[in-house]
Amino acid sequence: MHRRSRRIATTASAVVLAATLVACSGGSSRVPADAATPGAEPLISGARPARPEDYPKPSVAPPCDPRESLTPPAALPAPGRMPAGSTMDAIHRRGHLIVGVDQNTRFFAELDRRTGLIKGFDIEMAKALARAIFGDTDDARIRYKVITQAQRPEVLRSGEVDVVIDTMTITCERRLEVAFSSDYYTDGQRVLVRTDSGVEGLPDLRGKRVCTVRGTTSIVFLRDDPAGVLPYAVENWTDCLVALQQGEVDAVSTTSALLRGLQAQDSDTKVVGPAFSDEPHGMAFPLPHQDFVRFANGLLERMKRDGSWQRLYDTWLGGPLGPQPPPRARYAG
Repeated sequence: MHRRSRRIATTASAVVLAATLVACSGGSSRVPADAATPGAEPLISGARPARPEDYPKPSVAPPCDPRESLTPPAALPAPGRMPAGSTMDAIHRRGHLIVGVDQNTRFFAELDRRTGLIKGFDIEMAKALARAIFGDTDDARIRYKVITQAQRPEVLRSGEVDVVIDTMTITCERRLEVAFSSDYYTDGQRVLVRTDSGVEGLPDLRGKRVCTVRGTTSIVFLRDDPAGVLPYAVENWTDCLVALQQGEVDAVSTTSALLRGLQAQDSDTKVVGPAFSDEPHGMAFPLPHQDFVRFANGLLERMKRDGSWQRLYDTWLGGPLGPQPPPRARYAG
């Protein structure tokens, strides 16, 4: 078997195994049995030309500063003593925090096939939020709901989750649907290609097939970029990697850290070109839960002061992205 074909088979088997583990795992830090919501399971391939429904709805949002969030409280309440009647109090009385996450994003939220646990930078952020509410590190305090990136606003509107922590770029359009914390991680969109492709950046991909995930800012940038690429849409980032390996697409495009995660799974790929977007990322909350947004912003400020944000960044993202200080928050209201 050709070396590339053998790697494709290995990747496909790993994806199927990951999906099986989702169905079988139990416990709280493991993916619950009902977490594999329709459309959340990884596909073996499935890349196709992007359709109108793959793009976010046309923007009706007025101009805004995406990085601007709600002012945090002067001091956070003590864990286990949330203000009466607050969103955090309701979560504390329930006994667990429900977090919408991915399970296919290396460095941020990835299912470990050996343990059945999801791990990564976003998962550590979820744990920090739970500790600030409950005061302990018991994994039973968090219930993870595995979602696709296109499902993020939907599960917040429906109340299925308390928060989405899933490499979600803050945009003026999305702020009409969900409330965002301050920027907890900043990145920019680039391109992943095969090492033998001869491609050095997005301009080299004119008329070529470029894979990305439906419902994301990445697919919008590809549609609107003057390079004139052909966007191809899938459900999950791992699907893009398999599509690239199979020759169904010529490149993958999203933020640098996500591409580095895909590159780590295939040494015959490389990330090329400069970033062509500026993307702050925030925790996302249901629009009415502004008290929870302020609480999260207070937690992020504390994590920046005490060094815990930097430690988490260095552990999970410092290698693929290089040194980066904590993003500076902007507040209004």
